[in-house]
Amino acid sequence: MNLHDVIDRPIVTEKSAIAREAGNIATFRVDPKATKHDIRRAVEQLFSVKVQSVRTMQQQGKKKRVGKFIGRKPTWKKAIVELAPGQTIEFFEGV
Repeated sequence: MNLHDVIDRPIVTEKSAIAREAGNIATFRVDPKATKHDIRRAVEQLFSVKVQSVRTMQQQGKKKRVGKFIGRKPTWKKAIVELAPGQTIEFFEGV
């Protein structure tokens, strides 16, 4: 799997901002087929940081209704990456 295909985009919410400041944690939306090893390798090579641990979770797609039709948004995967002490990702600075 290509490194740029593994990480879809960072998740920037209040909860992820607090985790980033307090615990040196970055949160990403990743490819649903990506494993923890793929995510670790992609983050380490793309951002030149040392990863301490990776936690993943499947986020269920929400039900959406348009008129009488009920559909579902796609299911996606979230990765919570804990960086080694002293490591930061420049992308998140100032966000």
